[in-house]
Amino acid sequence: MNISVNTPYPGTETWLTEPRQIQSRDYRLFDIQHAVLPTTLPLPEFYAELVKTQQVLNMKHLGWTALRSTAKIVAGHLLHGQTNFLKMLWKFNSVYNPALQLADHQQAVKYEMALPPPSRQRVAQSLLYIHQANGRQGRHLDDSTEQFVEATRMGSSQ
Repeated sequence: MNISVNTPYPGTETWLTEPRQIQSRDYRLFDIQHAVLPTTLPLPEFYAELVKTQQVLNMKHLGWTALRSTAKIVAGHLLHGQTNFLKMLWKFNSVYNPALQLADHQQAVKYEMALPPPSRQRVAQSLLYIHQANGRQGRHLDDSTEQFVEATRMGSSQ
């Protein structure tokens, strides 16, 4: 379980309709864990409350509680040498840290997101997709790659 922060990604309805100002255009912060839109609480309090709330969910659904209810799944993963799931059950405090989240806002910006277009009340559904389906003319594939794509397409009748 995870609580995500509303992040307006290009091509989404929030990006096109959100009337508030984006507070940060730092590409690294567009990750559903950082606030890039204004928050009602000051940012340090916002992150502290976010982590506190996430900790409540963590205590209920991760750690020993999760291990008991997912023991068969964990055992199967471990038999195949996969330890990530088991490790994840106890990594909460090293991943969710309000001081680290706040510090991310202080780092130098290496790549800025472009500003969204002017805000709209309603958005045509066709504008909500970043990549439009253009068929073959929208792809730059050689013939052998195109044949592979066609032959392996889901629902292909071969």
